[in-house]
Amino acid sequence: MAVVVRNLDRAVALYRDGLGLDLERVEDLPERGVRVAFLRAGGTRIEIVQPVRDDSEVSEFLARRGEGLHHLAFRAPDLDRAVEASRARGATTVGGDAEKGAGGARVAFLHPKTTGGVLIELVEDPEKGGPPPDDTEGSRGSSGRDSDR
Repeated sequence: MAVVVRNLDRAVALYRDGLGLDLERVEDLPERGVRVAFLRAGGTRIEIVQPVRDDSEVSEFLARRGEGLHHLAFRAPDLDRAVEASRARGATTVGGDAEKGAGGARVAFLHPKTTGGVLIELVEDPEKGGPPPDDTEGSRGSSGRDSDR
């Protein structure tokens, strides 16, 4: 699950200190214009995303919708097959097929207009078929393109 925020440090303090989640790492993705913190919540991961420039992939989302849930991410051992299967069932992708995400993972996003109103990220490990980095989703850092929901 990815949440877009205006202040990453303040959000991390809330999730880590206030909710007791474990901070795994903070990653800067300058090519995407975001800074991302990954926190462990039981068997899942919360991704906190802050745009660091006005033209980042989540800046428009933040300006239009404010802070909040941005997307849900799911592992896809074979990203190309998962995208193909999703398209066969009526989903469309946002911005093309696969891109490089955080931790080196390949990612693709499914448009919320075709997924019940939720932006869906499909995540594949850099080593196709292997476990994602740190045995987690390895999301693209919420680069999650700002889609028209």
